[in-house]
Amino acid sequence: MTFSEVRKQIKWKAPRTFLKRVFKRQKPHLRLETCADLLVHLNCLLFVHRLAEESRTNAFENKCGVINKDHVLAAAKVILKKSRG
Repeated sequence: MTFSEVRKQIKWKAPRTFLKRVFKRQKPHLRLETCADLLVHLNCLLFVHRLAEESRTNAFENKCGVINKDHVLAAAKVILKKSRG
């Protein structure tokens, strides 16, 4: 796969209409600001980034060249505990 093919597959915009639709269906009584969906999208991206870093660290500690589901699950537990406070 060349760089131009990969670049075509990457979405450069946040899925704003999808997020707004999910908010309306799940919590119709909420009154959200106009850019709240972008903040939720950013929060999801940051979580995935932290999950990937922590999973890579777990795999490196176990001297494993491939990240498997056990590494991801352990990383998710750590990240969720940190986010709770």
